[in-house]
Amino acid sequence: MASGTQPGGLAGAAASEGVLGTMAGLLYPVYRRLFDEDDDFVERVDRKLDEALRDRTVELFLSRAVAIGLLAAVALAVTGWVTAWAVASLAFTEPPVIFGLALSEPWLGIVNALKIPVLVVGSGLVLGGIGFAAGFGTPIALLYLEADERAREVNVLLPDATAYMYALSVGGMNQLEIMEAVADSDDVYGEVSREFQTILQETRYFDTDYRTAVRNRALETPSSQLSGFLTDMLSIINSGGDMTQFLDGKAEIMMRDAKNMQEKNLETLELFGEMYLTISMLPLLLIILLVTMAMLGDASDLLLYLTVYALIPGIGAVFLVLVSIFKQDDHGGGHLSGDGEAVEGLTSGDSVLDRTVTRSFADRNGDQLFDDIYRQETLHRVKRLLTSPQELFIERPLSSVVVTVPVAAALVAWLVVSGLAPTTWDGVVDAPVWGTFVYGYLPMYVVLGPLAVFDGLHQRRRRGLLDELSEALRKLSSANDTGMNLLESFRNVAETSTGKLAREFERIHVTVNYGADLKSALIAFNNRYRVPRMARTVNLIAEAQEASSQISDVLRTAARASENHDEIEQERKTRTQMQLAIIIMTFLTLLGVMALLKVQFLDVVGQLAETAADAEGGSGSGSGGSGAPTNSVGNVNVNRLSMLFFHAVTLQAVSAGLISGYLREARVLAGVKFVVALATASLLIWIPL
Repeated sequence: MASGTQPGGLAGAAASEGVLGTMAGLLYPVYRRLFDEDDDFVERVDRKLDEALRDRTVELFLSRAVAIGLLAAVALAVTGWVTAWAVASLAFTEPPVIFGLALSEPWLGIVNALKIPVLVVGSGLVLGGIGFAAGFGTPIALLYLEADERAREVNVLLPDATAYMYALSVGGMNQLEIMEAVADSDDVYGEVSREFQTILQETRYFDTDYRTAVRNRALETPSSQLSGFLTDMLSIINSGGDMTQFLDGKAEIMMRDAKNMQEKNLETLELFGEMYLTISMLPLLLIILLVTMAMLGDASDLLLYLTVYALIPGIGAVFLVLVSIFKQDDHGGGHLSGDGEAVEGLTSGDSVLDRTVTRSFADRNGDQLFDDIYRQETLHRVKRLLTSPQELFIERPLSSVVVTVPVAAALVAWLVVSGLAPTTWDGVVDAPVWGTFVYGYLPMYVVLGPLAVFDGLHQRRRRGLLDELSEALRKLSSANDTGMNLLESFRNVAETSTGKLAREFERIHVTVNYGADLKSALIAFNNRYRVPRMARTVNLIAEAQEASSQISDVLRTAARASENHDEIEQERKTRTQMQLAIIIMTFLTLLGVMALLKVQFLDVVGQLAETAADAEGGSGSGSGGSGAPTNSVGNVNVNRLSMLFFHAVTLQAVSAGLISGYLREARVLAGVKFVVALATASLLIWIPL
């Protein structure tokens, strides 16, 4: 803990951070007065700074938080003063009444003289206090969230990192070399690598022996699992135990812990599903209540619009955030770094836009011949893209919006210009289904439909590899056990297996026979697909094979880790099926109730309105009355309510679809197909109504 920092040093450090840093330095005496060095709150914040790997002292951090709080307090206090003065001067103009009794002089004059100062000062103090609490608390809350997010990522990646360390230990590396290798693998192991980087930095720059550095990190890491792992590893180091055996056993334990953690997360998600079932019914109940009140002439249009256009999307957004907090994502981008030119050369041609090899030769040689080759390669790629654009869209699904968004905008513009689409809000109210289709459903189908198809094809390519990975690793291990080297094992598995992974193994074998090294071929294979889980497996094999070609133990460990992931994934899919069923049934319930309200309530109200209008028109012809509007009863506009009902079920479809996709695959983009399907169900139900 850096609580012993001197004021001068703090001011110097703060001066490099702009206005807030300068204010933090000036407010250091305020920090010293508010907080004691041994205060529990200060110690907790200092611990979270260590867990989040923040590079500032607790004094500077809390002084900066005080500065933000004061700025927010001043801003809200000034806003409160101005607002209170305006309200007191313009709204409170009548003689004040207290407890139902009118005041008389001299009390009336005293109250009139004090009401504006009291309201202004009171509002300023209240809003200023709220602003300070929000401004001071927000950086601290974000710090806690950052530390918790790091802990979650470390817990997810630690089993694979432990298996990787075991592979390196089998290859003959000592403890320090293993830690250096993990620290250098941040493209694969993310926050776990950052934890080991911290250990190495402490040994290199602070003249600390690595045992003490490991002990310090065990006390400061946000992950209790990593803390226990480092503590146990330190015991093995101090006692001179077998590190390879220790890492092998730890890998097994970490896999079991991963399953238990998955079980707890799934139970939490089931609770969220039950909560969603209840809370998502709230907008429906509010709409029914507000419509009933409208029939009685005592409803606010604003509340009805807020319920449909704010509450329904808001509930969906809140649940999406809650699910994302507890849902285990597959961290990392799936890309492995290696010998840049070698890997780029092996992956060139897999992408319709990849011209890295010809570009590198043109830049390096400066020869006209290479420039011509680069231009010809560019033309070839453009022709390939024009003749087979689906290749690019399958490789990068989001790139499809570059084409579909202008097409959707052009279609809507054409409908508007041709007069086929309503151009006013009243026009949409009069034709709610057609107006909503033009401005909502048509762009959705044009943009999200292709996006859902291309994303599905993209994920199918990736899943095809993962489905075969565990069995392929077992076969590699068995082949390697028979005395074949790793390259021969790849050829053997490719010849005795089918599927995409077998073809990739054959490609690896051919690539190495043509002169490439095996590590570059493995990395190139991984980078063609960039699946985070597969990247960790390939990285493990690529590093282990450099020490020895007989790595059957490492391959078995990789197979166990892959099988553990398969079991976790299968359990997740099985358990999330119930959550999907709950969300979809909740939406269908809302859709059915809204459709019944439209048919049994709004249509009946419209018929009664027409009957009443006809009767009034017939009986009041002599008196010049023209009757009530044909589509309203009292203040109830039937067409407007029908439109709001339709928009409510459509927005509910969007919310439910996004949540369903994220639950199933931990990706918001995976919810696009659910959005299209559920929204289509809403449209098909509403068209005949």
